[in-house]
Amino acid sequence: MPVYGLTTGVGWNKDRPALGPDTELDPELLAASRRFNIGTLHAHAAAVGDPLPDPAVRAAMVVRLNLLLTGTSGAQPAVVDQYVAFLNCGITPIVPERGSIGEADILQSSHIGLAIAGEWQVRFKGRTVPTGEALKACGLRPVTLVGKDFLAILGDNSLAVGQAALVLRQVRAWLDREIEVAALSLEGLDGNIAPILEPVVASHPLPGYIAVAQRQRAALAGSDLWRVSEHRPLQDPLSFRTLPLVLGNAWDALAAAIAATEFEAAHSDDNPSVFLEARLPDAPDSQAGRYRVASVPGAAIVPTANFESIAFTQAIERLSLALGHASASIAKTVLRFENPEITRLPRFLIAPGNPGHGFGSIQKSVAALDAEIRSLATPVSLESATLSGNIEDVTSNGPLAIRRLGLLLDQLYPLASLQLMHAAQAADLRPGYRLGTQTRTLHDGYRTRVAFLDKDRILTPDIAAGSQYLREVSAASLGAGHE
Repeated sequence: MPVYGLTTGVGWNKDRPALGPDTELDPELLAASRRFNIGTLHAHAAAVGDPLPDPAVRAAMVVRLNLLLTGTSGAQPAVVDQYVAFLNCGITPIVPERGSIGEADILQSSHIGLAIAGEWQVRFKGRTVPTGEALKACGLRPVTLVGKDFLAILGDNSLAVGQAALVLRQVRAWLDREIEVAALSLEGLDGNIAPILEPVVASHPLPGYIAVAQRQRAALAGSDLWRVSEHRPLQDPLSFRTLPLVLGNAWDALAAAIAATEFEAAHSDDNPSVFLEARLPDAPDSQAGRYRVASVPGAAIVPTANFESIAFTQAIERLSLALGHASASIAKTVLRFENPEITRLPRFLIAPGNPGHGFGSIQKSVAALDAEIRSLATPVSLESATLSGNIEDVTSNGPLAIRRLGLLLDQLYPLASLQLMHAAQAADLRPGYRLGTQTRTLHDGYRTRVAFLDKDRILTPDIAAGSQYLREVSAASLGAGHE
């Protein structure tokens, strides 16, 4: 029976026999299958760019191992065992960072398959070495790939899913800190706590909004924001008032992206899939029945489209878009600190007795970061291509969406650093102002890295120090600094 990637070629070559008309697994047929396996990996090992970080490749291997264990891949047990051995012995294949359009990471994953077969290069004990050297050091042997092995290794989205899992964890850490920075910003403004009050939130109970408002109320416990002020306006600028909802939207988008990633990491995306007990029609003229394996009752090998990752990709893009909106709001709050009519503080948060510019020129950096973040938040899943002789004519661009999310996150830290710089300066310009329990900790930790701006100075090191401080406290929230 014709089986995609097993007895036929792949892609446009799906109409070409790969093994000939033999029906028995004789030595010649097995030898032909082995040649087809390694030859196909050679032909598809065409990714480009710098190597992916080791954690990303190892995460992908964990995901793929989990999916192999669903039993639908049709791979030899030796392939599964080699994944386990690589992970446990610290052997990490070298995988270029680009080459996938989101309909399975074929070109990149081929490099993992070649390493499993004893070819290519790997990272081992901090060095890039020939795979054979690492196998020998770990007492392992190459796996001779046969049958559907190569397709079980390369025909999936595990690299994208593994990278997403790592990035989403880091997004969560940034968002945890940003909730506190936003709370300190409200104190710097001496703004209104009305948008985070429990009755207000309960009347509009979006899950993320509930979580953010609850966290901010806790962060602001004991703050002077809870005391009556005759000078405090009834309502703040929208960027401040709506920020808990904007961050709540990002919180919800993150939860959806995590759920989509966990789904992809737990459900087979193999094509074709192998089933030992397939409920297919018994009628001899049934097209569905043609996928049965005649020699194994109940078994079937069925073509699928389960590698289509658009739902997963759009969950990632939704998060990027939500973070783009968060960036726009954060940038606006920072710029509002420059206006004494809003803050009731000196223009540009200049310290008393300082005739200089204060934070007057820093607005350009805020606007530049925000523009870049919002451009990275633009969806890419609609950018499609037609390949393989018009057979592969849609794409999701999931890996590109994930890479852009990572780049976006890198820019959110300096933006949050600028937000923290303004918030701390504004709070310190209010003599005797009492900060909340958690915001005080955030403020004091920041002040060990960045001093109060009492006169004009070079601010570039301060922005970098604030960004590094936020990265460190975010990493600590991931578990003693281990990501």
